[in-house]
Amino acid sequence: MATTEVERKRGQLAALTIAVVVVVVGVPLWWRTTETYRAWLPVSQINELALLQLQLTVDVEVVFSRGTLTPEQQKKVPFTQTHDEEHRVDGDTTVRYRYESKYRTANIMEEDALKQPTAAEADLSLHTLSESPCGSVVVYVIPETSVLLPQDMDVYIGQRRAAVLRMGAPMRVGKNHKQLLAHLEPRVTQVVQVMSFSHSDITASLSDRLRLSPGNKESLADSMRSFKSSPGYEITFSLLNPDPKSHRLHWDIEGAVHSFIQPLITKLAPLANFSIDSQILYYAMLGVNPRFDSSLEAYTLNADSLAHVINPVEARLGSNAASSNPVLNFLLYVPDAHHSPLFIHDHKKRPVASNAFHSPRWGGIMVYNVNDLYGQETPFPVNININMAKVMGVFLAQLRLMLGMQSSSAPPGFLVEPCGSAGLADWELDRLMWSRTVENVATATTTITSLAQLLDQIGNIVINDNIASQVSSTVTSLQLAVAELEVGNLGFALQYSKEAILASERAFFDPSLLHLLYFPDDQKFAIYIPLFLPMCVPILLSLIKIASEARQRRKLKQSKKD
Repeated sequence: MATTEVERKRGQLAALTIAVVVVVVGVPLWWRTTETYRAWLPVSQINELALLQLQLTVDVEVVFSRGTLTPEQQKKVPFTQTHDEEHRVDGDTTVRYRYESKYRTANIMEEDALKQPTAAEADLSLHTLSESPCGSVVVYVIPETSVLLPQDMDVYIGQRRAAVLRMGAPMRVGKNHKQLLAHLEPRVTQVVQVMSFSHSDITASLSDRLRLSPGNKESLADSMRSFKSSPGYEITFSLLNPDPKSHRLHWDIEGAVHSFIQPLITKLAPLANFSIDSQILYYAMLGVNPRFDSSLEAYTLNADSLAHVINPVEARLGSNAASSNPVLNFLLYVPDAHHSPLFIHDHKKRPVASNAFHSPRWGGIMVYNVNDLYGQETPFPVNININMAKVMGVFLAQLRLMLGMQSSSAPPGFLVEPCGSAGLADWELDRLMWSRTVENVATATTTITSLAQLLDQIGNIVINDNIASQVSSTVTSLQLAVAELEVGNLGFALQYSKEAILASERAFFDPSLLHLLYFPDDQKFAIYIPLFLPMCVPILLSLIKIASEARQRRKLKQSKKD
């Protein structure tokens, strides 16, 4: 009897010991080793960035030449003035524009430069004296009697970051400096908006954060034509020869790229990296049968049929699988002898002067007719040298559109100097940098905010240290980019915004985020129940039996006392 009691107590003690070990050691150890690792994220800072408040500061220097100021006004110069404009784009986005204007008189060398016979020569002379920093604007004010500008022009914008503004007569401007500012400020603001940014440009750059409404769809149409901001672009030039038996085409694409495209690519280096390649495709057809117009004695492609041209050709172009950068395609199509000449017509049935068209965020196609380069009795194949200057002029214009350099018309009274051999003026580069910086900030904030919301809603997703590091890097770069925009350091702001968008995309598309994304709770029960049930049932039954026996002993003791 005593032995049985000892064995019973030993069994109870063993059951209790096992239960205690399971509860105190086993359960915490299992919980710790099977929990989803989630590194710390700066959620509060991400939420602050979700309410985006941007301030774009432009340094404007207004230089008065001799004969533009009255003696009373000269006493007030130099002085500084700040002008702010605030726009609430939507409930989460606010943009403030700050124009910090510094007014001074021209020095002797600047006066000599403004005496040049033409405005272009004056612009070059002023540029050699001092180079304005990126993102800034210098406005030189000349008297009304100056012959530097044509009579019907009041503003000249050159290839650099300087503009020449014709001053009104003193009796119209006023005698004191307040009247002077009231006359100049609207005109200077108009010049700055042409040379740096306008509110419509910034709104278009924020399109990733905005919902389209009937009021802003038209303003975003130009931005939808260009490619989104990217750290790199692939440019491919393709020569399509559908009839190599008739035409033996020769094109100096390497020399043409070096002469026409490379200067533009070099100037755009702060924005992105570019790689250029070329190819020749034989027996490549457009996929659309042109119609013969007897009145023109030529074949035509209507605007309605241009949309069907790209898909058949695109299948022959190939793709660069080694790069994730956007590809800009530029195709030169030489019609075969049986469908020459071939002309492109617009929606009003009028011939397109360039005989080319472009597709938004894809590229452009130019039709190059060669039938007038040889006679009807010329034996085939005919050797044809393509005029690359004519071709690259069209492709360069299309490339500017694809990269976001909109060729908008200047306001009345503005004379804008052509961009020249570089393909891009300095102020056009600044204008593009403002738009791309704001676009990068908007895209990075949207990406990192979406990632934070996703990780908060789904607790099964693993957040490793690499993702946390990328998220922290994104937040830091965004904060620095916003801070640099506030002080007007456009170059640094662009660099930080590029770092932010790269880090945000690396974090958002990290493969480790998908490991436990589709691992619901019912699958956990299916795995752990067969593991824990055989072990827990005997322990639970033993504990129930021990509790029952203890209860019976208490009842027995109570009955003996009674």
